Amino acid sequence: MTTIQDSFLKFYATPASMTDIQPFSERLSDLPNDLPELVQTLQGLLVHIFWAERYGLKLSEERQGEVNLRPAAKRFARLFELDPAPLKIARPHERKLVSNCRDFTTMLVSLLRWQGKPARARCGFGTYFTPGRYEDHWVAEVWEDGRWRMVDAQLDPLQRQVLHISFDPLDLPPGAFVTGGQAWQLCRQEKADPDTFGIFQWKGWDFIRGDLYRDLLAHDKFEILPWDFWKPLEKPLAESPKEVWEVLDRLAAMQVYRQSDLEALQNSLRERQLYPPMEWAN
Repeated sequence: MTTIQDSFLKFYATPASMTDIQPFSERLSDLPNDLPELVQTLQGLLVHIFWAERYGLKLSEERQGEVNLRPAAKRFARLFELDPAPLKIARPHERKLVSNCRDFTTMLVSLLRWQGKPARARCGFGTYFTPGRYEDHWVAEVWEDGRWRMVDAQLDPLQRQVLHISFDPLDLPPGAFVTGGQAWQLCRQEKADPDTFGIFQWKGWDFIRGDLYRDLLAHDKFEILPWDFWKPLEKPLAESPKEVWEVLDRLAAMQVYRQSDLEALQNSLRERQLYPPMEWAN
């Protein structure tokens, strides 16, 4: 697809509650506009909680709790508490904000939207962490050159070396990342085993359903935490009737590439009461 309606792109070029960082405008003005430089800048500010020890960090429980900060504004506020230096200055590892893949993604999306560039978060599974497994993960989609390109802002030089990454993390190749909807379809079509989707001991159909919902919500600019749990996830799928599975089939098949797609998604989220508590964005 080479063209998209202006209203559709404008939606993703403006922040919502989770990605509104307007209070920090004065501190954002000197950030690079070039995507590779912006990602590099972000990697100088954040440290992934699961990679901390590889950088020589032993995190306290208090520092680990930084991954529970949902809105980007709270994350930037904490970042400046740790180190008030300009954002273009990379922090020592001990003064970087403790984060996870969702945080790298939403903070990048926040910065891009602040710059007026269309960007959105995607929730699903990465295929490049553990051979033979689809690991719970988030990446960004950035609108450039008439297309959405997938960007993994988490993959810094150390991670790329350890994981033997041979592709460009700023333009993921097909199949490297599988969205929640794609994961659901793969398993329903028996092209993949649902027990290979998840993280650590958490896996299977219920996990895939959770990532499907999170991805749909991210399309509507409500980027919740990976472990957020709310009413639609309470009943195990194994106890659900056939009709529930069919609804999930329809949700997984939704594509959001034009204004009418977005409106259909928003209607589905409302009608099926899939929105989490709105106060989570505060």
